Amino acid sequence: MAYDEHLADRIRQIFKEKKVRFEDKKMMGGLCFMVNEKMCVGVVQNELMARIDPAIYEVVLKKKYSREMDFTGRPMKGFVFISPKGIDADKDLEYWVGLCLEYNPKANSSKKRLKD
Repeated sequence: MAYDEHLADRIRQIFKEKKVRFEDKKMMGGLCFMVNEKMCVGVVQNELMARIDPAIYEVVLKKKYSREMDFTGRPMKGFVFISPKGIDADKDLEYWVGLCLEYNPKANSSKKRLKD
């Protein structure tokens, strides 16, 4: 599944401007940006996948252009998709990436698989 390269480049630029160390990894059919070895934000097709504080999840879902991340068929609390119209303007994309970066230090890192 392809992902929006232009959106990925815009995210990279925000990280560089904020001097955030990151790594991008292809996963979940898109591109995921890892910060502090934790999933922070991603691009799935042409949408932004935002990992936000679960404490503000319900409030964020009320924002225009955001919706539950139901990648597996079940909503994942703390993860939302933002449609292209919600991130068209640079200030809007910066807002969402900022929420993700704000939560990142508190987020749990995913469990690493043990190699046999």
